[in-house]
Amino acid sequence: MNKSFRQALQDRRSCYAINDKSPLSADQLQEIVDFALMNIPSAFNSQSTRLVLLLGEHHKKLWNGIVLDTLKAIVPTENFAPTQAKINAFAAGHGTVLFFEDWKVVENFQAQFPLYADNFLFWARDTSAMHQLTIWTMLEDAGLGASLQHYNPIIDTKVRETWSLDPNWRLTAQMPFGGITELPAAKEKQPPESRRKIFK
Repeated sequence: MNKSFRQALQDRRSCYAINDKSPLSADQLQEIVDFALMNIPSAFNSQSTRLVLLLGEHHKKLWNGIVLDTLKAIVPTENFAPTQAKINAFAAGHGTVLFFEDWKVVENFQAQFPLYADNFLFWARDTSAMHQLTIWTMLEDAGLGASLQHYNPIIDTKVRETWSLDPNWRLTAQMPFGGITELPAAKEKQPPESRRKIFK
């Protein structure tokens, strides 16, 4: 769609009503993931973010299998219907981007720069967040709706086992996406004047 960056960022919303349609091919979706990996900065050029793109049956296996089964084991049966409806909505999408941080990389930098050891934990989150926003905005620009979910850490081990991922990869977020079937309602936003200070 080639919106301006400002317009795409402004239009980006949490879209929960999605379907399995996509104007982008698997290769084009991979290009978005690769673009983020190649262009998002990281502290000390640590490049600790790891991304997994799940499409087709892999996407459904995450939501209808791993997440649903995990939650069934911990959510009381009498309260499970709303949870299942929510997971079904994610599963109805076209795909999911999984965001990880490679903890071995983080620990190596902590060892190299002990003065900043504690900060590397925050900086890893910073770079992960930048990847999340970039991919989310690029999906919006392509006409796809997405939301950011956090079922980690309860699904981490099963996710790593299912797709044979490095045990040092720590899951930070999940982003289900797909065609938009219903636009989200408008949200009230606090004015910038209440959230910033400027000294000229």
